[in-house]
Amino acid sequence: MQLRLKSELMALFLVRHAKAGHREFGPLDRERSLSADGHAQAKALVKYLADITVTRLLTSPFARCRQTLAPLAEATGLGLENTFQLSEGAPFEPVLQLLDQLPDGSVLCSHGDLIPDVMQALVRRGLTINGAENWSKGSVWVLERTNGQMTKGSSFRL
Repeated sequence: MQLRLKSELMALFLVRHAKAGHREFGPLDRERSLSADGHAQAKALVKYLADITVTRLLTSPFARCRQTLAPLAEATGLGLENTFQLSEGAPFEPVLQLLDQLPDGSVLCSHGDLIPDVMQALVRRGLTINGAENWSKGSVWVLERTNGQMTKGSSFRL
């Protein structure tokens, strides 16, 4: 079953980077690239967001996150914004502040250690999660807002 997003959806999109090669330890891990499956997931993101007006693309500076959003950047003509708050190992609080400031249609790409912390903090703030929580590589959280407040979150996998 293919998910169709409504074009009038007032939401932000929090993406865990697509599948990548084997983990490196140390500074080389920042340059770890997507696998063939990961590149397919990155292309699928363009299809899933085709009816959404994408306004900004923010990404961890790690290669696998940048590569996850690259096809969307090409399709929309938007540039990728390196955002250190979305880096692996970063604290979640600055991401919450960032989410509060971004326009609807913003897409953010981050890592598997940060996204669960962000989502748990949003739940503490009153966000309701619809359906199962998905933290897998290539998962997308749709964060709906009402009057500037995050109200609902749901996830799907590319």
